[in-house]
Amino acid sequence: MRIAMAQITSGTDPSKNLEQVDAAVAEASAGGADLVVLPEATMCRFGVKLGPIAEPIDGPWATEVSAIAARHGVTVVAGMFTPAGDRVANTLVIAAPDGSRRSYDKIHLYDAFGFTESRTVAPGDELVTFSVDDVTVGVATCYDIRFPALFTALARRGAQVIVVPASWGAGAGKVHQWQALATARALDSTCYVAAVGQALPTDPEVRESSAPTGIGHSQLTDPFGTVVAAYDEGVQVGVHDVDLGTVEKARKALAVLDNERPIQQVSAPSTN
Repeated sequence: MRIAMAQITSGTDPSKNLEQVDAAVAEASAGGADLVVLPEATMCRFGVKLGPIAEPIDGPWATEVSAIAARHGVTVVAGMFTPAGDRVANTLVIAAPDGSRRSYDKIHLYDAFGFTESRTVAPGDELVTFSVDDVTVGVATCYDIRFPALFTALARRGAQVIVVPASWGAGAGKVHQWQALATARALDSTCYVAAVGQALPTDPEVRESSAPTGIGHSQLTDPFGTVVAAYDEGVQVGVHDVDLGTVEKARKALAVLDNERPIQQVSAPSTN
């Protein structure tokens, strides 16, 4: 399997962001990619009102992502926003080359580091996997990466690869946290983890926003915690080989999924 990480910088115009999607997918397809992963908020960056931007998954923006996937013969995952009552959902559209599509709504909302995503975004409640040929791929979004149980649950549902589109917030230590979390989640789940972020914005005003607008540093990590590919902060599209045999080897040698015991079954220490 070949997976492309498309580290782009989204603006506020969804139609112009679609042009970036098309260009990135074309480049990835030319490199032999089977799956192209774009960041969270590919449709529109954070820091602006998202309600007027949001569209249903069968709306024109996601439909065009599907057309791009079909035109280039690859599966595409990209971040968008869909209506959710008086809020929006932080959604990933998963567009297959046969024209079909499905979606994942971010479960864990970023109410941290002074930002309150839940004020305008409704949480999802469903785990999602999909297939690329014979490979099962799980999905998570940005802040989800801080919750290991989500990743082990996806692995137990058959995921061999987990993709994590993100628009990571800047700040002291945040690059290190992102890299460490991506590595840890690969070890927890014994999956490949493709953590794909928004590039660091070049506009100083956007970069200084309190909204999470991206820091770059996308990372592909194998099930043993080895970093296969690591990007810098700038725009970059790369295509990388994923050896699914490594997943099988890791699950035999590092059998954390088999060895895990439900914590409620572990006796508490005596207080006597």
